[in-house]
Amino acid sequence: MNTTLLKNILVVSLVVLVLASCKVSQPYQSPEIRTQGLFRDASSNDTNSMASLPWNEVFSDTVLQRLITEGIAQNLDLQVAYTRIRQSQAYYEQSRAALLPALYANAGVTDSKLSNAQGFGIRSNATQFQIGVSSSWEIDVWGKLSSSKRASLANLMQTEAATRAIQTSIVSGIANYYNTLLALDKQLAITEQTVRNWDTTVHTMRALKQAAIVTEAAVVQSEAQRYAAEVTIPDLQQRIKETENALSILLGNPPAAINRSRLDDQSTVDLLQTGVPAQLLANRPDVQQAELAYRNAFELTNVARSAFYPALTINGSASLTSLSLGSFLNPSSLASAIGAGLTQPIFNKRLNRTNLIIAQQQQQATLFDFRNTLLVAGREVSDALSLHATALQKMNVRSLQLIALQRSVEYTQELLRNGFANYNEVITARQSLLAAELGRVNDKLLQLQATVDLYRSLGGGWK
Repeated sequence: MNTTLLKNILVVSLVVLVLASCKVSQPYQSPEIRTQGLFRDASSNDTNSMASLPWNEVFSDTVLQRLITEGIAQNLDLQVAYTRIRQSQAYYEQSRAALLPALYANAGVTDSKLSNAQGFGIRSNATQFQIGVSSSWEIDVWGKLSSSKRASLANLMQTEAATRAIQTSIVSGIANYYNTLLALDKQLAITEQTVRNWDTTVHTMRALKQAAIVTEAAVVQSEAQRYAAEVTIPDLQQRIKETENALSILLGNPPAAINRSRLDDQSTVDLLQTGVPAQLLANRPDVQQAELAYRNAFELTNVARSAFYPALTINGSASLTSLSLGSFLNPSSLASAIGAGLTQPIFNKRLNRTNLIIAQQQQQATLFDFRNTLLVAGREVSDALSLHATALQKMNVRSLQLIALQRSVEYTQELLRNGFANYNEVITARQSLLAAELGRVNDKLLQLQATVDLYRSLGGGWK
């Protein structure tokens, strides 16, 4: 009867503990967010997003594709990120093993000097031989170990998301550096052609001076403008080398020249599809990373909450102990023990309460970080869309400007030869044409960079 009563009490106690544990560890729920209007001036319900495209479909230049492949394989920041994943994997495996019993083996020899009382006047020393095993197992009644395991899993997934974010930055960085190099090459070629054109103009001015159509001042002014164009060439060459060096480091290589194609050969995605803002949660790695940081903090709050409740531990041991090796395997040498214990915190200088408050506030902070990351992602997408629209608008106007300026240069030169124009008009027309030609290159670069930035902002580059 007493045995049956004891069993009933144990069963009821276990049921009560299990039901109570359900209230200690709270199940995770994704935080509520608002994504409506996250993309400014973009209200499409089309779920197709360019972020789902592999990077080799967005960037069609085969030279650029080879550089991106090389960067993904060799970039040192990405290699460091992979080591962090392996570290997080190890911590996660450890958190899983915490749910299992611990088993230890021990062996020893003890040589003791005995007093007369200890040896009962029979022996003055004793040698004890011992070998055994011991085990301990903490029962996860309140879900502390399970919450810790889920926190480690969230941390592992967060590290993986951080690695994907690094890859998207590498892909976009390589593409932007590459496009910048192409633009600088084009500007250098335009400037060098402009210097050659000024040489022709200087010769024309000298011939017109001999014909008494212009003065020496016109010749000197044209020479000065020729040198003014030429002096920008070293600056362009320096910027090219600096950009090549920066791109080399991104590729995991020492500074060196970069093989590349031409700016005029570059093309962009025909249709810039942004999808809907809610897709940032699935596509953009830093948004995923921020949510996983919140999930990690949520589970750590569960761990802190469970510290207020008793810990149930089962311990067991078995050993062979003998005073001589000859009787070591005698059944009488066997000793064993098994027990269970509850440890209930009563007063520990407010440590548990402080840990819970800190965990709750850290959870709240990660929630704010997550919402802010989502807002920043929306801003970057909006900026890239606006930048692309601005670049297209400028390119359309610039085409008309260039046509007008080319005619202006032709007309003023013809008028100057016939004595109907001032040499200052020729100089002004050529200066304006050079500025517009360089501006057209910048407009093209702006369009290419806007496309790259939009692709990265939407979360593309890691698939």
